[in-house]
Amino acid sequence: MTLMDKAKQAKDLYKFQKQAKEIKQKLKNIHIEAEENGFTITIDAEQIPISVKITDQAMQDRNKLEESILKALTKGLKKSQEVAAANMKDIFGAMGMPGM
Repeated sequence: MTLMDKAKQAKDLYKFQKQAKEIKQKLKNIHIEAEENGFTITIDAEQIPISVKITDQAMQDRNKLEESILKALTKGLKKSQEVAAANMKDIFGAMGMPGM
């Protein structure tokens, strides 16, 4: 590998790192809301919880609330993974990792 090749690799790596940081910041600003039977969770596309809301009606049945929490979390996390993957697709493709 020549010095020019190494310099190009370093430049490309810096470019990818910069793009990854930009995407990470973008993901923090994408909020996903998932609701299930009176329980609502909002998470960002980095899978960080932002807020939780529980209606008075949902509080009446503990077992149903627990199920609702799990279902809403699952929905929210799945959607956040889809959003993150869609945002990272371009950078992985540019790095020669198609299909990521």
